Amino acid sequence: MHTPTTLDDWLAHCERLHPKTIDMTLDRVIAVRDHLGLSFGDTPVVSVAGTNGKGSTCAMLESIALQAGYRVGLYIKPHLVHFEERCRINGAMCDAATLLPHFEAVEAARLALGLTLTYFEFTTLAIMRALAESKLDFVILEVGMGGRLDAVNAIDADCAVITSIALDHTEFLGPDRESIGREKAGIARAGKPVVVSDPQPPASIAAHAQALGADLWLIGRDFNFQGDQQQWSWSGRGRRWNALAYPALRGANQLLNASGALAAFEALRERLPITAQAVRQGFALVELAGRFQIIPGQPTLVLDVAHNPQSVAALALNLDQMGFFPTTHAVFGAMRDKDIPSLLKHVAPIVDRWYLTDLPLPRAATAQELADAVRAAQPAGRNVMVSTHANPSDALRQAAAASDPTDRIVVFGSFYTVGGVLKEGLPRLTARHMG
Repeated sequence: MHTPTTLDDWLAHCERLHPKTIDMTLDRVIAVRDHLGLSFGDTPVVSVAGTNGKGSTCAMLESIALQAGYRVGLYIKPHLVHFEERCRINGAMCDAATLLPHFEAVEAARLALGLTLTYFEFTTLAIMRALAESKLDFVILEVGMGGRLDAVNAIDADCAVITSIALDHTEFLGPDRESIGREKAGIARAGKPVVVSDPQPPASIAAHAQALGADLWLIGRDFNFQGDQQQWSWSGRGRRWNALAYPALRGANQLLNASGALAAFEALRERLPITAQAVRQGFALVELAGRFQIIPGQPTLVLDVAHNPQSVAALALNLDQMGFFPTTHAVFGAMRDKDIPSLLKHVAPIVDRWYLTDLPLPRAATAQELADAVRAAQPAGRNVMVSTHANPSDALRQAAAASDPTDRIVVFGSFYTVGGVLKEGLPRLTARHMG
């Protein structure tokens, strides 16, 4: 076999390597890690696990640390358009050329050990090696869908953050919040802080932390926030932050995520001190595509990667609080293994016209399957317009063509749905009546 020479070649190679897409074990990753000598040394590392809110929490940690003057590395996933979005150094997406030597090193180690790796394991090791060799002051690692057996957990984090826990990936993580919480809690380490920003966490998280001897930080006990319509404040074990502006990331749950980020900084304050100015600037400047991202225009466009019942419920609440729009159009595509009826019931009362899209994956629900589910989710006697489309871009074009300037279009569901409309750059919509 010829050695891949481009990032696209390497990614195609990674997809072919292992017989299973998801293979829940850490053994292979740890073996390759040790062969590579992969370590972050004295650099503080935060791992962030959870069902919803991980990406937002990571983005806030990165933004505040950058404003504090630190050199920051971030591994975040999945990507919306370009794979390189997953690796950020000092606030900028890595370029493909930077990553190539690290893919080569992982491949050499894998071959020397006679192992196969899943796509996720291989790419995680390559990105972590890129970060480890970048002379950073602070590293943030977003855990994948799990925790205990996730490839990121091959690294011993100095602080673990666990965001909200909801039912998702139940075939791998267990059938209820308790079992899912137990899997997520696997990123905790003895004697190290584990920050939990879920206001009603599964009891299994505290039980695991206690059995392990981790330093458990619970929201409502060890840290908390309060706010009015203008500003908010945060208090922890040893300090307070007052008169904070709301984070630039919009949405009902962002103060929970922001509170978890501040608790992580307090837990690491001796190694990674931050100033009030860094906190304020960090929250003001934080950006994360596809998380209740509102793109002004006529009509208004909302992009959100909500794809499980809890995150779609939050999306519905956020849409409800946006004000009046005569018609709400929704572009929606999702994986077949999601609880589609449960998530649709949250948003069905708000949406007037649906544009369902196929996605380029075998495990995606077809547009026709989604159309049937949308019709089934409607309250009795309510008829909505439903159409099916070959891809997200086509669906968005049809929605824009059917919209008045004062309407809004929400694109939500899988990362592939939102990524599909971002492929040509940020859409700028002009409704049919706007000339």
